[in-house]
Amino acid sequence: MKLYMHPVSMTSRPVRLFIAENKIPVEEVTVDLFTGEHMKPPYTDMNPNALVPMIEDGDLRLTESSAILKYLADKIGSPAYPKDLKQRAKVNEVMDWINTQFYRDWAYNMIYPQIFPNNKRRSDEAQAATVELGQSNAKKWLKVLNDHFIGPKNQYLIGDQITIADYFGAALVTLGETVRVDFSKYPNVQRWLNNMKKLPNWGKINEVFYGFVESVKQQPFHAI
Repeated sequence: MKLYMHPVSMTSRPVRLFIAENKIPVEEVTVDLFTGEHMKPPYTDMNPNALVPMIEDGDLRLTESSAILKYLADKIGSPAYPKDLKQRAKVNEVMDWINTQFYRDWAYNMIYPQIFPNNKRRSDEAQAATVELGQSNAKKWLKVLNDHFIGPKNQYLIGDQITIADYFGAALVTLGETVRVDFSKYPNVQRWLNNMKKLPNWGKINEVFYGFVESVKQQPFHAI
Protein backbone atom coordinates (compact mmCIF):
# COMPACT_ATOMS: atom_id res chain seq x y z
CA MET A 1 0.00 0.00 0.00
CA LYS A 2 1.29 3.45 -0.96
CA LEU A 3 0.35 6.88 0.39
CA TYR A 4 1.05 9.82 -1.91
CA MET A 5 1.34 12.83 0.34
CA HIS A 6 3.22 15.95 1.40
CA PRO A 7 4.16 16.40 5.09
CA VAL A 8 2.89 20.02 5.22
CA SER A 9 -0.42 19.17 3.55
CA MET A 10 -3.27 19.68 6.02
CA THR A 11 -5.16 16.72 4.61
CA SER A 12 -2.12 14.44 4.44
CA ARG A 13 -1.28 15.00 8.09
CA PRO A 14 -4.33 13.20 9.60
CA VAL A 15 -3.83 10.16 7.37
CA ARG A 16 -0.13 9.98 8.20
CA LEU A 17 -0.87 10.31 11.92
CA PHE A 18 -3.49 7.55 11.87
CA ILE A 19 -1.11 5.28 9.96
CA ALA A 20 1.72 5.97 12.40
CA GLU A 21 -0.41 5.51 15.52
CA ASN A 22 -1.76 2.21 14.25
CA LYS A 23 1.51 0.95 12.76
CA ILE A 24 -0.08 0.29 9.37
CA PRO A 25 2.52 -0.87 6.81
CA VAL A 26 2.39 1.85 4.15
CA GLU A 27 5.03 3.16 1.77
CA GLU A 28 5.00 6.96 1.74
CA VAL A 29 5.62 8.75 -1.55
CA THR A 30 6.24 12.49 -1.22
CA VAL A 31 4.61 14.62 -3.92
CA ASP A 32 6.36 17.99 -3.84
CA LEU A 33 3.63 20.61 -3.73
CA PHE A 34 6.12 23.48 -3.64
CA THR A 35 7.61 22.56 -7.03
CA GLY A 36 4.22 21.78 -8.57
CA GLU A 37 4.85 18.04 -8.91
CA HIS A 38 1.19 17.39 -8.12
CA MET A 39 0.09 19.44 -11.14
CA LYS A 40 1.73 17.36 -13.88
CA PRO A 41 2.26 13.77 -15.00
CA PRO A 42 2.88 11.16 -13.83
CA TYR A 43 0.92 12.19 -10.72
CA THR A 44 -2.03 13.72 -12.60
CA ASP A 45 -2.30 10.53 -14.66
CA MET A 46 -3.06 8.73 -11.40
CA ASN A 47 -5.04 11.52 -9.72
CA PRO A 48 -6.61 14.09 -12.09
CA ASN A 49 -7.62 16.13 -9.02
CA ALA A 50 -3.93 17.07 -8.73
CA LEU A 51 -4.18 17.00 -4.94
CA VAL A 52 -2.82 14.98 -2.05
CA PRO A 53 -3.30 12.65 -0.31
CA MET A 54 -4.03 9.62 -2.43
CA ILE A 55 -3.73 6.02 -1.32
CA GLU A 56 -3.03 3.08 -3.59
CA ASP A 57 -3.95 -0.38 -2.31
CA GLY A 58 -3.68 -2.97 -5.04
CA ASP A 59 -6.06 -1.91 -7.79
CA LEU A 60 -7.74 0.68 -5.56
CA ARG A 61 -6.82 4.34 -5.76
CA LEU A 62 -8.60 6.49 -3.23
CA THR A 63 -8.48 10.24 -2.82
CA GLU A 64 -9.95 12.54 -0.14
CA SER A 65 -8.51 12.45 3.35
CA SER A 66 -11.83 11.64 5.02
CA ALA A 67 -12.51 8.69 2.73
CA ILE A 68 -8.97 7.37 3.17
CA LEU A 69 -9.26 7.49 6.97
CA LYS A 70 -12.55 5.56 6.85
CA TYR A 71 -11.08 2.96 4.51
CA LEU A 72 -7.96 2.43 6.62
CA ALA A 73 -9.95 2.24 9.85
CA ASP A 74 -12.27 -0.38 8.37
CA LYS A 75 -9.34 -2.26 6.83
CA ILE A 76 -7.70 -2.77 10.24
CA GLY A 77 -10.95 -3.01 12.22
CA SER A 78 -10.11 0.07 14.28
CA PRO A 79 -12.53 1.15 17.04
CA ALA A 80 -11.71 4.71 15.95
CA TYR A 81 -14.44 4.23 13.33
CA PRO A 82 -17.22 2.61 15.39
CA LYS A 83 -19.30 -0.18 13.94
CA ASP A 84 -22.39 0.96 15.87
CA LEU A 85 -24.64 2.71 13.36
CA LYS A 86 -25.45 5.74 15.49
CA GLN A 87 -21.90 6.25 16.74
CA ARG A 88 -20.57 5.96 13.20
CA ALA A 89 -23.15 8.48 12.03
CA LYS A 90 -21.88 10.99 14.60
CA VAL A 91 -18.31 10.48 13.39
CA ASN A 92 -19.45 11.03 9.79
CA GLU A 93 -21.41 14.11 10.82
CA VAL A 94 -18.52 15.92 12.49
CA MET A 95 -16.07 14.98 9.72
CA ASP A 96 -18.45 16.37 7.09
CA TRP A 97 -19.02 19.50 9.18
CA ILE A 98 -15.31 20.16 9.58
CA ASN A 99 -14.66 19.54 5.89
CA THR A 100 -17.42 21.86 4.70
CA GLN A 101 -18.84 24.43 7.11
CA PHE A 102 -15.71 24.95 9.19
CA TYR A 103 -12.84 24.53 6.77
CA ARG A 104 -14.31 26.62 3.98
CA ASP A 105 -14.11 29.80 6.07
CA TRP A 106 -11.19 28.78 8.30
CA ALA A 107 -8.80 27.86 5.51
CA TYR A 108 -9.95 29.20 2.17
CA ASN A 109 -11.19 32.57 3.38
CA MET A 110 -9.15 33.40 6.49
CA ILE A 111 -5.81 31.55 6.34
CA TYR A 112 -4.85 30.35 2.85
CA PRO A 113 -5.17 33.81 1.23
CA GLN A 114 -2.66 35.07 3.80
CA ILE A 115 -0.03 32.32 3.61
CA PHE A 116 -0.16 31.04 0.02
CA PRO A 117 0.39 33.50 -2.86
CA ASN A 118 -1.79 31.49 -5.23
CA ASN A 119 -4.76 31.95 -2.87
CA LYS A 120 -4.32 35.71 -2.48
CA ARG A 121 -7.09 37.82 -4.02
CA ARG A 122 -6.32 40.07 -6.98
CA SER A 123 -6.87 43.38 -5.19
CA ASP A 124 -6.16 44.62 -1.68
CA GLU A 125 -9.85 45.35 -1.23
CA ALA A 126 -10.89 41.84 -2.24
CA GLN A 127 -8.17 40.34 -0.06
CA ALA A 128 -9.27 42.32 3.00
CA ALA A 129 -12.93 41.49 2.43
CA THR A 130 -12.19 37.76 2.04
CA VAL A 131 -10.08 37.56 5.18
CA GLU A 132 -12.61 39.61 7.15
CA LEU A 133 -15.43 37.28 6.09
CA GLY A 134 -13.30 34.27 7.02
CA GLN A 135 -12.54 35.71 10.45
CA SER A 136 -16.17 36.47 11.20
CA ASN A 137 -17.43 33.05 10.16
CA ALA A 138 -14.49 31.19 11.71
CA LYS A 139 -15.35 32.69 15.09
CA LYS A 140 -18.87 31.32 14.72
CA TRP A 141 -17.66 27.85 13.73
CA LEU A 142 -15.08 27.72 16.52
CA LYS A 143 -17.84 28.50 19.00
CA VAL A 144 -19.92 25.64 17.59
CA LEU A 145 -16.91 23.33 17.82
CA ASN A 146 -16.15 24.49 21.35
CA ASP A 147 -19.67 24.52 22.80
CA HIS A 148 -21.58 21.92 20.79
CA PHE A 149 -19.29 19.22 19.44
CA ILE A 150 -16.73 19.10 22.26
CA GLY A 151 -18.42 20.83 25.18
CA PRO A 152 -17.05 21.12 28.71
CA LYS A 153 -16.82 17.39 29.44
CA ASN A 154 -15.75 15.54 26.28
CA GLN A 155 -12.09 14.72 25.81
CA TYR A 156 -12.58 14.17 22.09
CA LEU A 157 -15.07 15.17 19.40
CA ILE A 158 -17.36 12.18 20.00
CA GLY A 159 -17.19 11.69 23.75
CA ASP A 160 -14.14 10.34 25.58
CA GLN A 161 -12.81 7.91 22.96
CA ILE A 162 -10.63 9.00 20.06
CA THR A 163 -12.11 8.54 16.58
CA ILE A 164 -10.94 9.23 13.05
CA ALA A 165 -12.86 12.51 13.33
CA ASP A 166 -10.24 13.64 15.86
CA TYR A 167 -7.36 12.77 13.55
CA PHE A 168 -9.04 14.62 10.72
CA GLY A 169 -10.20 17.61 12.73
CA ALA A 170 -7.03 18.22 14.73
CA ALA A 171 -4.89 18.53 11.62
CA LEU A 172 -7.26 21.00 10.00
CA VAL A 173 -7.84 23.06 13.13
CA THR A 174 -4.12 23.37 13.91
CA LEU A 175 -3.72 25.12 10.57
CA GLY A 176 -4.66 28.15 12.69
CA GLU A 177 -1.24 27.98 14.32
CA THR A 178 0.31 29.31 11.11
CA VAL A 179 -1.42 32.68 11.64
CA ARG A 180 -1.17 32.53 15.43
CA VAL A 181 -4.83 31.97 16.32
CA ASP A 182 -5.45 32.32 20.08
CA PHE A 183 -7.19 29.06 20.97
CA SER A 184 -7.36 30.04 24.66
CA LYS A 185 -10.57 31.88 23.77
CA TYR A 186 -12.03 28.43 23.06
CA PRO A 187 -10.96 26.36 26.08
CA ASN A 188 -12.69 23.15 25.05
CA VAL A 189 -11.03 23.28 21.63
CA GLN A 190 -7.69 23.96 23.27
CA ARG A 191 -8.12 21.03 25.69
CA TRP A 192 -9.02 18.70 22.81
CA LEU A 193 -6.02 19.81 20.74
CA ASN A 194 -3.75 19.27 23.73
CA ASN A 195 -5.11 15.72 24.04
CA MET A 196 -4.31 15.07 20.39
CA LYS A 197 -0.81 16.49 20.76
CA LYS A 198 -0.13 13.87 23.44
CA LEU A 199 -0.31 11.09 20.85
CA PRO A 200 3.08 9.38 20.57
CA ASN A 201 3.55 10.22 16.90
CA TRP A 202 2.16 13.76 16.85
CA GLY A 203 5.58 15.42 17.03
CA LYS A 204 7.21 13.26 14.39
CA ILE A 205 4.36 13.49 11.90
CA ASN A 206 3.98 17.25 12.32
CA GLU A 207 7.67 18.17 12.41
CA VAL A 208 7.70 19.57 8.87
CA PHE A 209 4.43 21.41 9.43
CA TYR A 210 5.81 23.14 12.50
CA GLY A 211 8.90 24.02 10.50
CA PHE A 212 6.59 25.82 8.08
CA VAL A 213 4.86 27.58 10.99
CA GLU A 214 8.28 28.73 12.22
CA SER A 215 9.21 30.01 8.75
CA VAL A 216 6.27 32.45 8.66
CA LYS A 217 6.34 33.56 12.28
CA GLN A 218 7.63 37.04 11.40
CA GLN A 219 4.87 37.73 8.89
CA PRO A 220 1.92 39.92 9.94
CA PHE A 221 -1.37 38.04 9.92
CA HIS A 222 -5.01 38.73 10.68
CA ALA A 223 -6.18 35.98 13.03
CA ILE A 224 -8.64 35.47 15.89
